[in-house]
Amino acid sequence: MITLRPVPLTRERFAPYGDVIESSFQVSEAMNEARFERFDDLCTVDIDGDVAISVARCRTPTAMPYRVDVVERHPLGSQAFVPLARCRMVVVVAPAGESVDPGDLRAFVTNGKQGVNYHRGTWHMPLIAFDAGQEFLIVDRRGSEPNCDQHTLDEAVLLEDA
Repeated sequence: MITLRPVPLTRERFAPYGDVIESSFQVSEAMNEARFERFDDLCTVDIDGDVAISVARCRTPTAMPYRVDVVERHPLGSQAFVPLARCRMVVVVAPAGESVDPGDLRAFVTNGKQGVNYHRGTWHMPLIAFDAGQEFLIVDRRGSEPNCDQHTLDEAVLLEDA
């Protein structure tokens, strides 16, 4: 069985798979009489059709190590997950393509303030959280056509704690 240990999420490391959503990397603009800083263009939303803004709340927390058997991709648009409160996220990704080789999977861990935006077609592990009640803002595609392909890995991957 292949074992993955997450490395810290950085823009450079994650660039082949998507965008890191984090205000600390961006130049801000003042807004509302300079009472706020606004950080624009934190990711590229790439969607055929309408954009959906949703919230997901964790009902069943994940414990590590975690066995990854299935990955998914969204061929009709990007998909973003942003934690609504500070929390550590672990994501597993593989390059876009028709199938996935378990050896191509990479794991990343956030610093507690980062979100991710998967590029269209990027293979990724379904969302996990480590505490019940954790909430994530989701930005993805709304539409009647199916936009989630699942792939069962030929060999399971064991995701270890960072």
